[in-house]
Amino acid sequence: MTISRAHGLDSQRLADLFARAEAVAADMTLPLFRTGFAVDNKLATGFDPVTEADTEAERVIREAIAEAYPDHAIIGEEWPDRPGTAPYTWIIDPIDGTRAFISGVPVWGTLVGLLHEGRAIAGMMAQPFSRERWIALDGTTLYGRDGEAAPVRTSTTTALDRAKLSTTAPEQFDTPARQAGWNAVAGRALQIRYGLDCYAYCLLASGHLDLVVEAGLKDVDIAPLIPIIEGAGGVVTTWDGGPAEKGGDCVAAATPELHAEALAVIAEAMTNA
Repeated sequence: MTISRAHGLDSQRLADLFARAEAVAADMTLPLFRTGFAVDNKLATGFDPVTEADTEAERVIREAIAEAYPDHAIIGEEWPDRPGTAPYTWIIDPIDGTRAFISGVPVWGTLVGLLHEGRAIAGMMAQPFSRERWIALDGTTLYGRDGEAAPVRTSTTTALDRAKLSTTAPEQFDTPARQAGWNAVAGRALQIRYGLDCYAYCLLASGHLDLVVEAGLKDVDIAPLIPIIEGAGGVVTTWDGGPAEKGGDCVAAATPELHAEALAVIAEAMTNA
């Protein structure tokens, strides 16, 4: 890796930290995966699961980041935000896809991302059960498994009627406008796959899926994935074309043309809802 001059951080040091975060998180998640662990619910009404694996994985990732960059801020899914004095913020989702985790489905992943003045500049998704990792640094996305790593690219799909589409669950489109937007895109896509969580975005980066459409995301759900998608040649924004770092209703696409068509279809459907 070279020095990331645009943001003032050494890329090799960042790569080492991502590797460290991946390793310590796996130590907490893998021993519990597909075992009889306890599951708590964060909500009084509804179901938002959390496990010991979530909380402990985030704790050890935080410790690794704080040791390497004590002046950086940290935002995580399970623990309070930690303020910083530098213009950098780390975003952590220790298990993105906890429902998949508690169901024994290996499409969950550990997400770690880095923001510079609010813009996502680096990110990692690690799936320890399949021993896979996607990491984005210096505008390039690498896919690795068992120590081997190589750059990946999104597909060349430009038309919605040829697109392989994914979303986590249709019930997330919980308003008439959101439902109309989703139905319009889903009705024109070539095929749809559900329930892939963060894994869908990485499959998009690797050229296997073409489009991911979601609603109601948190910053921890999407910010670490933005550099992975963009570094592979894709585009990700909110439904209105704005930055996706803070979450919300988001679209990730393999090409600018496909992204533009998806946004146009959503906008028209929501206007007529």
